[in-house]
Amino acid sequence: MIVTFSTKAYADITMFGDVAKDMLKIMGHSGTIPGAFQPQDLPSALSSLQKAVDSSKAAEQDPKDGEFKPGLSQRALPLINLLNAAIDANADVMWDGK
Repeated sequence: MIVTFSTKAYADITMFGDVAKDMLKIMGHSGTIPGAFQPQDLPSALSSLQKAVDSSKAAEQDPKDGEFKPGLSQRALPLINLLNAAIDANADVMWDGK
């Protein structure tokens, strides 16, 4: 399944279904697809996602060779940008799967 996040304030973001569900759960949502966040729920959702990203950054850096391994911080960045734009525009964020 492919999940597309959308808001009137930003370009659509598309993710694989399992990644999108993980992101939704991190943000405090059940992971149900389709779904939506109302503007008043976005700051809390963004804060939860940002905290998870900050926590995961240490695990993404391999201490042996210093090599970066893509993980949550890379996958979440487009969604973080979308959430910030939606907050600035006081807009809903919706998602749907195909």
